[in-house]
Formats: sequence, structure tokens, C-alpha cells
Amino acid sequence: MATNLALHTGKSLVKSSQQPAEIEGAYRFIRNESIHANDIAEAGFQTTTQEANRHDLLLALEDTTSLNYTHRAVKEQLGHVNGGNRTRGIYAHSILLFAPTNHQVVGLIEQIRWTRDIKTRGKGARHAQTPYKEKESYKWEQASINMASRLGETMQQVISVCDREADIYEYLTYKTQENQRFVVRSMQSRCIEESDNKLYAFSDQLQPAGNRKIYIPQKGGRKAREVILDIRFSTITLKVPANKKGKSIPLYYVGCVEQGAGDNGLSWHLMTSEPVTNREEALKIVQYYEQRWLIEDYHKAWKSGGTQVESLRMQSYTNIERMATILAFLATRILQLKFMGQNIKADEESCESVLSPIGWKLLWLKRENKPLPNEVPSIRWAYLALAKLGGWNDSKRTGRAGWPVLWDGWFKLQTIIEGYHLA
Repeated sequence: MATNLALHTGKSLVKSSQQPAEIEGAYRFIRNESIHANDIAEAGFQTTTQEANRHDLLLALEDTTSLNYTHRAVKEQLGHVNGGNRTRGIYAHSILLFAPTNHQVVGLIEQIRWTRDIKTRGKGARHAQTPYKEKESYKWEQASINMASRLGETMQQVISVCDREADIYEYLTYKTQENQRFVVRSMQSRCIEESDNKLYAFSDQLQPAGNRKIYIPQKGGRKAREVILDIRFSTITLKVPANKKGKSIPLYYVGCVEQGAGDNGLSWHLMTSEPVTNREEALKIVQYYEQRWLIEDYHKAWKSGGTQVESLRMQSYTNIERMATILAFLATRILQLKFMGQNIKADEESCESVLSPIGWKLLWLKRENKPLPNEVPSIRWAYLALAKLGGWNDSKRTGRAGWPVLWDGWFKLQTIIEGYHLA
């Protein structure tokens, strides 16, 4: 079933399946109440865990998104989202592992899904009285707990990279106490022990240690652009918030402020567990945070750019959740294909890290129309060959193929492999 869905991403089960028996079998699976979405997800997480063991450094890129639905049959079973009174949905908090050394998307290692109670909509005033572990914001800590339980000792190689929503005293305390590595963007100018000023004012007094040009991708109404950031760094100690109990948190700080842009410019105030004692270490933290947009790209592949999970029209919450979980891992594969060609070792590394021996040999015979080479081809060759198999001709001379052609090429190859095994 997953293969058919992958071959026809964005289409319904009926359109993805070729035969009536396949259609009925797929629906039986999705409707099977004895199969929980978490069980489906766990199988995928274990595959990611095995792949993670191959890397000496991993970024755990985290973000939250909502899956929005408006069809009546399932509306009453879902929770409220930020899409207006007619829209209901499911929230999902995802962690995507990324290996920065060779620019490789490793896979999805955690995803928490939940719905918001309709009755609580507009009742934010009670939030302060809610125990921490009952708050939605506890998802950050719970996700780290789940990830650590899967990765074991490999967790020592993992740096969690989170946006401003993760700037939570309890979460930062947990990560510090568990000796888990992290980079978290600050949401608020916190009180620190090093100065009477709060964090952002303290940062303004620091001397720039250098600068870095970064690319900001397009998002919503925001245009893509390049900016130059002044980089500052320091050790800091976060004071315990007035309404909390606990201890101060010693951290490292990296501040990034857009040159000449004033109050409306880009600014990142990054708090990290990673030692930052010089310019090079500060720039490394900025580079880690730059990769956070990949988790947004993943959600785009899941929602609008690939599997189109929000187009599901199933009649119950559990059926949608099971199907959405399957599509979540297909979306990971779409992202992996996109980044295959951007691997910094793509011209050197064997393509057997991304294709099976049978796979690349059949791809070679299909595309090159000449005898197999004595040495295994590179990842770059596999990337271009898959794209061309999917119909790409690089008319703009960019050297970069889009998601649709890579996806089509990948599954044309799977069809060839299946035919080989059946012959």
C-alpha cells in the first residue's frame, strides 16, 4: 500500500491503488482499529535509529505544525486550530534528524500528535494555573524523552535545534540536567546573572566577533533574501523566573543581528549547551540554527509539496491519523531525495549509501545503456540519473532537480527492481 501511495503522492487511496482488491485491502488496513498510528510510526523511528548510528554528529530539528480539515464527516472528532471556526485539525510535533557533516537527511525520529479540546478555545487565561506536564508546551520535553529512549548512547551525538517556542524554563532545565545538547532561539529577553540588564540589552554591549552572510528562504508573505549578521557571543546564566522554582541555568549565548537594518531587521538570540569561546565556535552555532528551516521544508513535503496529507477525506480521526502517519514517512523520503544531490560528498561517496547494489546497477543499465563500471558510481551520479529517469532535462542549467521528478524517478526505479525480482 505504501508503495502505491508513494507512486501516486497526493492522490486518494482509490486513485493510488490499481486493482479493486488492492483498494479494499488498503481500506481494511486503515480502518483496522487494532492497528494504532503509534505502532506504525515506531517501525519508522526504528529504521531512523539504525541509520543514526552511522553518524558522529546529528541535528535534531524540531517544529510543530497543524493538519487542517474542513469536511463535515470528521469535523466533530478533531480539535480547534488557528484556521477559523470552520476548520478543525490535528497538531503534530516532529523531530527530523539531519547529519550536517555530509548534509544528509537521516530520517524522522519522533512525532507527537494531538488535538485541542474545542471547549478550551479562547480560554488562555487559565494557562498559568495548568501544571507544566499538562501544558501543550511539555511536548518539547516529551519529544526529547522519546527520542533519547530510542537513540540510547547515540543521543550524545545529537544537538536539538529549536525555535523560540522552545524557550521554556522547564525544558531548558531538563535538557541541562540530562546533559542533552541543544541550540534554542530565545523568545524573550530573560534576566541574567551577568548584568543588571536583560539578555538583549546585554548583547548590545558585546563587541561583534565577526559576521556571516546567510540565506533566508521564502515563507508565507516573507520574501527570500540574503542578509549579513553581526555575531556576538558570551557565557550567560539564566536566572530563575519569578514565578518558578528551581536553579539558575548556565549556558552559552550567540547573538546575531542584521547589519544596518534597525529594529525591523533579523535577529537571532541563541542559547546553547555547546561551548562557545571563540568566533569559530560561535559561527558553528549559527550554522546549526540555519539548518532549522529543513523541518519546515519537511512539513511542506508532508502537507502541500508532496503527499498532500491535508487532502485526506477519511471519515474518522483514527483513520486519518493512521494514514497521516504513513504519509509522514513518505514525506521524509521526498526530502531525502531532494538533498541527495546536495550532499557535500556527493561527488566522492559511493551511491550504495542511498541505493542498493541491485538498484544502482539497474539504474545504470537503464540510463547509461553501456556495461556496468568497475567502481560503484557516486551519489551525484545517482541523483542525476534518478532525476533524468523522472523526466528532468535541466533546461535552466541549475544542476538541481525538483521534488516531483526525483520522486517519479525513484519509483520508476522501484518498478524496475520489482520487475527484475519477478523475472
